[in-house]
Amino acid sequence: MGIEDQKEEREVLESIFPEEITDVSETEFRVAIELDDGRHEDDESEEEQPTIILNVQYPPDYPDEAPRLDITQPPNAPKHAYLDIQEDKQRLLDSLAETIEENLGMAMIFTLVTVLKDSAELIITERQNAKQALADRAAAKAEEEENKKFQGEAVTRETFLAWRDKFRAEIEEEKRRKEEERELDDKKKRIVKEEKKLTGKELWQQGLVGKVDDDDDEGEDIDLAKLKIEVAS
Repeated sequence: MGIEDQKEEREVLESIFPEEITDVSETEFRVAIELDDGRHEDDESEEEQPTIILNVQYPPDYPDEAPRLDITQPPNAPKHAYLDIQEDKQRLLDSLAETIEENLGMAMIFTLVTVLKDSAELIITERQNAKQALADRAAAKAEEEENKKFQGEAVTRETFLAWRDKFRAEIEEEKRRKEEERELDDKKKRIVKEEKKLTGKELWQQGLVGKVDDDDDEGEDIDLAKLKIEVAS
């Protein structure tokens, strides 16, 4: 085991990743791993799917000894919204530890590439779901606030009694106001009626004598002699 196993695995990997694998030396190479961040072909985003690079270096006793690994990203790669290699590198490397332990003594790089891809996509999915959950809570809260505008206040015994007392007070106030208006109207009518009952003297002083016959409904003439007697008195 050792060099021959390493060469054999390297040939298999090149057949699986012909475009993705790049040699650095006889014992060191890189594998570019394109991730699926959940977007579909019909999405309008122009951002490319993220790519990470698994850097592999064989120690002399590999595969009995664990390979030396590092994770990077392509030069000048745009920062992804849900994956940061600088911040997430250790978590990604830790996700490979169990697989390395289980596969000591066997070729394991293809399995490590698969596990690394799954782990990176899991990080992306977790962060996407967290963002969506925040957006959903914000939308639900906004909807709740909007619905409150169309909901009346819950009726309790206390609020009903308060409303009833207020309603009765308003009814009593309305009755009192109408009664005052009716009394005021009756008073005005009495005043007008009293003003129309003039004595003969008041008729004479106001120059209404001679006009009365025009307003008399029965067309009768006023007895001037009688009127003068009333004036003299």
